Amino acid sequence: MRTKLLFMLCCFTMMFFTLSSFKAEGPLNEVQLSIQDSKEVEAVYDGYKDSTYDFTIQSNGETYTLSFQKVDDAVLKDFDLSSQTLVGTSFKVTFTTEVVVNKDADGMDVETEVHTITKLEKL
Repeated sequence: MRTKLLFMLCCFTMMFFTLSSFKAEGPLNEVQLSIQDSKEVEAVYDGYKDSTYDFTIQSNGETYTLSFQKVDDAVLKDFDLSSQTLVGTSFKVTFTTEVVVNKDADGMDVETEVHTITKLEKL
């Protein structure tokens, strides 16, 4: 009987420590869902406006603006994207996209795509 009680106590202790070792890694109001693979596009730099780096791309006869919220530090060392000197320059842009989920004022999930430039090459 004593062995059975000791065995149950050990099992309970192991379960307790196993379950209590999990923890949340980020703020509870923001969760990053996924990081997609890198993508490449050829685009013309339009400038830095409203906290985004804007590029114009042509696809299927249509013109689109692609906005980037983040740029890797290595890219910013090579290219001063905050100045007007590179506006109108053609680049091959390599970037990733993260889907971030935030809670709005009503507690509803709102998904936002965050584009990050990881590499730039002048064309």
